[in-house]
Amino acid sequence: MFTSAALLKDITINRSAATKALTLFTTLLLASALTGCDAAAQAATQAANKVAEAVREAPPSGNSGESSVSPADVATALAQLETIPVKGRAPKTGYAREEFGPAWADVDRNGCDTRNDILARDLEGETFKPGTQNCVVATGTLADKYTGTTIDFVRGNNTSSAVQIDHLVALSDAWQKGAQQLSAEQRRQLANDPLNLMAADGPTNSAKGDKDAATWLPPNKAFRCEYVARQTAVKANYSLWVTQAERDAIAGILAACS
Repeated sequence: MFTSAALLKDITINRSAATKALTLFTTLLLASALTGCDAAAQAATQAANKVAEAVREAPPSGNSGESSVSPADVATALAQLETIPVKGRAPKTGYAREEFGPAWADVDRNGCDTRNDILARDLEGETFKPGTQNCVVATGTLADKYTGTTIDFVRGNNTSSAVQIDHLVALSDAWQKGAQQLSAEQRRQLANDPLNLMAADGPTNSAKGDKDAATWLPPNKAFRCEYVARQTAVKANYSLWVTQAERDAIAGILAACS
């Protein structure tokens, strides 16, 4: 599992790097909440709330379409991959989005739903809808990691879909690879975990669907190392498994990362 020391090493003070470190640290806290006693879980949740606030307040920077994975991150991902079971894909029977809780719940209890938290984290120059206490993102610019392009986000019935929030490990994929055995609360945390969420180009996200790394990779090759490293961390943290083809694809990409 990623350590906080490794994550914070050589990080410059900018939006993409700070957000990445804080997001990964948040996941460690959530993981401890899933496995620890009630007191530890409560402490982890309180700490995660503080981290979530820091993520929202992280200063903006450019180049967020580029990968910021370090050699230490790659080594950690490869080590994590070795711990993930390899099994066949289970039937999709019983899957529904509702099995992972209400869409975009306010799990960190900061008063803003997860979708707006991620938009505020990933967009630059964001503005907020008046009267929402800086929760509902109205406009902003996304340096999209999936395509390497820049997208203007404008909230509206006909425009919001240009930027979607993607689950890097799709919930349907998670359901078929172990999430059926998780508790309802663990699935809710998985669906709202910042490490597993990213603002992305809408059409590209739709094309991805619930595919895993064996069948879909970001068109922007510069992001592929971070993409599979984050998928690996999510699957390790939530005791999910990978198929043999998926494992081979992830291992091959990580092996080529500098």
